[in-house]
Amino acid sequence: MNDEQAENLRDLLVSRSTAALGTLHDGAPYVSMVPFALLAELPAFVLHVSRLAAHTRDMLSEPRVSLLISASEQAGVSPLALPRITILGTARPLTHDAPESPVARQAYLARFPDAAPLFSMGDFSLFLITPAEARRIAGFAQARTLSAAGFARAVREGRE
Repeated sequence: MNDEQAENLRDLLVSRSTAALGTLHDGAPYVSMVPFALLAELPAFVLHVSRLAAHTRDMLSEPRVSLLISASEQAGVSPLALPRITILGTARPLTHDAPESPVARQAYLARFPDAAPLFSMGDFSLFLITPAEARRIAGFAQARTLSAAGFARAVREGRE
């Protein structure tokens, strides 16, 4: 991936604050919307979710998940031309004493300061989604699969 493509990918991840989260729910596909923060240095996606939510229970029982992050629809632009990325990854809950917990919490609150009161509620917890592979669509007929290492390089470039 060249520098411009990596910059476009980072711009997409920074400009969007929600993703479609795909989980397995009783053996069937289930998709929900989740706010996310990106930890570029790992790289990983941070979710702050309630244990009451179906997707949280799903991630606890089957950690293989998918995220879809897409650019906003625009009048006059074909939906097929929208930049987007699908992440295949593994979700894991973060305990309070996990080494990544402070930086994950900080990243999430930096992006969603209004979520601070939810951190005091016992049923909310942080999850990290670590990418195993990504499928990036830069627009119509511009698709590329990225390994975990390739995704990591793309999101870290310009941050070191």
